[in-house]
Amino acid sequence: MRQAHDVLRAGQLPRQVIDELLAKYSLRSCEQPLGEPIRGSYWGDCEAGLILDQVYWRADTPIHSILHETAHVVCMDGQRRRTLFRDAGGDFAEENAVCYLQILLADELHGVGRDRMWRDMDAWGYTFRLGSARAWFEHDADDARAWLVHHGLIDAAGAVTWRLRE
Repeated sequence: MRQAHDVLRAGQLPRQVIDELLAKYSLRSCEQPLGEPIRGSYWGDCEAGLILDQVYWRADTPIHSILHETAHVVCMDGQRRRTLFRDAGGDFAEENAVCYLQILLADELHGVGRDRMWRDMDAWGYTFRLGSARAWFEHDADDARAWLVHHGLIDAAGAVTWRLRE
C-alpha cells in the first residue's frame, strides 16, 4: 500500500459531510480517535474499516478509502452485508463497480468531486489498464457502469440511486 501524503483526508472535511453521505445509504459513520487502530480495517494503518452497516475511519483516513469501502457495502449483496466483518470480498466485476461508484460518490461530497478522486486514486496506487483512474473511468469502465445499472445502484443516466444491492 502506498502512503501518499497529498491525498484528501477525512479531517480536511466537515464530519457532517461524511455522515450525511453514509446516512443516505442508512450506513453509520464511526469516527475513531487518532492513534487507535481502525475497527474493521482490512488493510490496517489509516484505511477505512467495515463491520455490518458501520464504516470506521479516523481524521487521517483518506476520503478515497472511506468512499471505496462505502461502495463495497453498497455493491455487495444483502447476505454478505449481514455478516460483514472487515473483508468485503466480491469478484473482479464487483471490484470494478466499486471503483466506479467511488468516483461517482466523490461528486456527491462538497469539496471533493471526481477530478480530486482520480488524482487521489492515482497517487495512492490504484492501478488501471489505461494507466490512470480518469482514463479508465472515461474509456474502459463500461462494464463497471453496466454492472451498477443492472443492480439498480445507478440509473441509466449514471446518477446514484442511493440503494443498496439486494
